[in-house]
Amino acid sequence: MKLHSLEVRQTALTLLRGGAKNAEVSRRLNVPVGTIGHWKHIDRAKRGECPGAHNPECPRCDGSLLDPEAYAYALGLYLGDGHISHYAGHRVPSLRITCDDKWPGLMDLAEQALRRVFPFNRVCRARKIGCHDVKVTSKHLECLFPQHGPGKKHERRIVLENWQQEIVDAHPWAFVRGLIHSDGCRVTNWTVRNGKRYEYPRYFFTNKSDDIRRLCTDTLTALGVEWTVLARGSDPFNVSIARKDSVALMDAHIGPKY
Repeated sequence: MKLHSLEVRQTALTLLRGGAKNAEVSRRLNVPVGTIGHWKHIDRAKRGECPGAHNPECPRCDGSLLDPEAYAYALGLYLGDGHISHYAGHRVPSLRITCDDKWPGLMDLAEQALRRVFPFNRVCRARKIGCHDVKVTSKHLECLFPQHGPGKKHERRIVLENWQQEIVDAHPWAFVRGLIHSDGCRVTNWTVRNGKRYEYPRYFFTNKSDDIRRLCTDTLTALGVEWTVLARGSDPFNVSIARKDSVALMDAHIGPKY
């Protein structure tokens, strides 16, 4: 991923505010047109000029209602297995949550959450090999998921905005459920003591992003769930929940995928 300097970004915004087209700014500064479009959208949103603000379809642009519990769950899914794409020939971006075909119930929950968050938009499923993308298209995706940006999520800083943190604080289990349903699992471990086999359940959350793992563990701590970090080689990608009381809490609010 190529990182662009603040000077380049400010030059691009000056040109855009002066009426230059995205493609023209892209050519002049040798910056991908998708990145230029992202900078323009964020700049206009900050100045209250988000495209489509005249339609009552976006909680961030016009104050329309947002289902906070569904959003907390969708945010967890997005941070795990979601991405926003700008496909060639499509003026409006799409949010895709990738769901393994082994978990049809999870796919249903993802679709229901996106319908509740985007009640004015069509939600569909796109078939892929071994999985489906639960998909919604909206010009307000970056308003509701401002963590979107160029490059992979684990290669850039991921921080919740204040209004997002307030929703997560109000619906922490929905947020954790989204994280576990995307990048987590419930497994049964076993060990042998004094010649007898013992089995015990355990939850894992695995993500390369230090910031996303921290969002997970901070929320778990606030919920009273004890966790540890297990390294994969030298990489601390795995958050483990194994203590009996904490697993019981997770079972009561999340449970295994289905």
